[in-house]
Amino acid sequence: MLSEFKQFALKGNVVDLAVAVVMGNAFSAIVTAVVADLVMPVVGAVLPGGDWRNATATPLNLRLGHLLGAVLDFLIIASVLFIVVAKVGQAWAKRGKKGEPAPVATKVCPECRETIPVEARRCRACTSVLVTV
Repeated sequence: MLSEFKQFALKGNVVDLAVAVVMGNAFSAIVTAVVADLVMPVVGAVLPGGDWRNATATPLNLRLGHLLGAVLDFLIIASVLFIVVAKVGQAWAKRGKKGEPAPVATKVCPECRETIPVEARRCRACTSVLVTV
């Protein structure tokens, strides 16, 4: 059971997921700082003053201010994420384009139609000898 757990824990997908969670946490800190330090002061200057987030309605004490505040926070964070992810991602993609296609890494065996590496001299599926050109 320990060896199965070790195999599972060191599998590429699990390690990739762990890295993604850590990177997502770090990215969350950046987004939170941008929203809190840059966006919310502007929003605070535009919105009416007072304690509007604690506003209630009706005798049932429906917390409409809290709901509107949560919706506003979501929209602001979603906008910042869109700008950062979409626009910066587009700029990064433009930077990475060179116009050259990636070199071909595989070919098809003429006997069994199995995909094999370009450097292969023998097919791993049917063991036929491949002619190199």
